[in-house]
Amino acid sequence: MITLGLTGSIGMGKSTVAAMFARSGVPVFDADATVHRLQGPGGRLVPVIESAFPGTTGPNGVDRARLGKAVLGDTPALKRLEAIVHPAVAEERAGFLRDHADAPLVLLDIPLLFETGGEHGVDRVAVVDAPPAVQRARVLARPGMSAEKFEAILARQIPNAEKVARADFVIPTGGGLAEAEAAVAEVIACLSAYKGG
Repeated sequence: MITLGLTGSIGMGKSTVAAMFARSGVPVFDADATVHRLQGPGGRLVPVIESAFPGTTGPNGVDRARLGKAVLGDTPALKRLEAIVHPAVAEERAGFLRDHADAPLVLLDIPLLFETGGEHGVDRVAVVDAPPAVQRARVLARPGMSAEKFEAILARQIPNAEKVARADFVIPTGGGLAEAEAAVAEVIACLSAYKGG
């Protein structure tokens, strides 16, 4: 099995690209979706997060807006949250890899791959990339997003140009879906050839 880590800064089109891999038959582990499930209604992290950050959960699980206010800009609080979330996500990822042990290629969609040192746990890394103006327009179109919040998120992420420089593959998403799909197909073909060789 080859494990391909997929990453890219906010608004680069990572979810769209991950869906392209999935449609091509590649099993995809979505770290963000896993976090949402762990923090959603009945999620196993809800009581732990409520204990660490009182008033940030409710009947629908973690209230992301309240939790965000509790940790954004507060490095010690963010570290406490990461110490709860990251090990749980790692357990889920290990289970995913066991479940797909026979797959020739799996994709691990991990937004903060480089920020968490996750590149050392995968065989290859693909980074999604779009021009900064496209990224900004995509992110600011999201509900509840502000320029200030966008800047705060960017400040926590390694610049995408650096991620691109460290990647084995770059998947452009600024030029339309066809361009991104062609790049995804090329990555799959390249890794299949590598596996065969």
